[in-house]
Amino acid sequence: MSAGTTELAGIFRRLIESHGPMPVSRYMGESNARYYTTRDPLGAPRESGGGDFTTAPEISQMFGEMAGLWLADIWVRAGRHSDAIYVELGPGRGTLARDALRAMASQGLRPEVHLVEGSEALRKIQGGTLAGAQFHDSIDTLPENRPLLLLANEFLDALPIRQLVMTAQGWRERMVGLEGRAFAFVSGPSPMTEAVPEDLRAAQPDTVIETCPAAAALIEALARRLDVQGGAALFIDYGHLALRTGSTLQAVKAHEKVDVFDAPGEMDLTAHVDFATLDAIARREGVASSLTTQGAWLAAMGIGLRAQSLAKASPARAEEIGLAHDRLVQPDAMGELFKCMALTARDWPRGAGFPEGQRRKPDG
Repeated sequence: MSAGTTELAGIFRRLIESHGPMPVSRYMGESNARYYTTRDPLGAPRESGGGDFTTAPEISQMFGEMAGLWLADIWVRAGRHSDAIYVELGPGRGTLARDALRAMASQGLRPEVHLVEGSEALRKIQGGTLAGAQFHDSIDTLPENRPLLLLANEFLDALPIRQLVMTAQGWRERMVGLEGRAFAFVSGPSPMTEAVPEDLRAAQPDTVIETCPAAAALIEALARRLDVQGGAALFIDYGHLALRTGSTLQAVKAHEKVDVFDAPGEMDLTAHVDFATLDAIARREGVASSLTTQGAWLAAMGIGLRAQSLAKASPARAEEIGLAHDRLVQPDAMGELFKCMALTARDWPRGAGFPEGQRRKPDG
């Protein structure tokens, strides 16, 4: 529990006092909406003038280069569609796009750039990094008649989740309520058994399951676009490849994990991505889906050789480059925690770096 002292905490407290507890999805969604639209969250700890967390593209140029080469390879094998466009969801400072586009250009691919970004603060930074980029609030306004080459790194984890909890009275929605002046998790009044998979309906008390309707809707809509327009998409995020139970909701501020109720609107709220469910949705909509870990994918893409090349060209930075490589690839760093999901149109070639056993053909 936490009293929460931010402006948004006060608004939430008044809403709960007037209307009762709110779903976790609303708490997370409104908190992140305010958080992301009012700041640049990336960089060193905020007390030193930076941000709240660091993402893979900010760790090393190698990450973006591997992603760009992955898209370029598919584009070449698909026939070099001259009208293909580059799309990125939640492009941060534009670092991933900058590095990916440089790698694409080395293979003759120089696509038009479209960025899906809701934060005006970040749009200004992205516009300075990526001249000529076109901005969108959602994928709905992207061109509808051109192949999509899409990247999304640490985008899905910030979408609002819904939580259900097993209580003595059965399954209920997990809500955010008040105990005195402090926020606390409480159970909603309505039975939710029908929303729970059959094999989990007899779970032990206090079992929590999570769903992310926003992520499911996004993957469904994108898969339908790929099926019609052609192209490929690569999602990289932390999450799991098999269905699981338990709450994964967490908050980060100034590079430290904090209580999820500490500072709504002033901290980053995320949850693990359920790639197993998103994979099933994509295949149902007619695209091919592939899953693996970030470490395995980067290694297969040749990040080790790229690290050696960079270190040889800049010996003074060899240790820094080696540490960045290990942070991205090693199982005890980001290599196992972060997963990759590749979506490709049914008549486009499959993406490199994914084990054959992990590739899933479209349903039907």
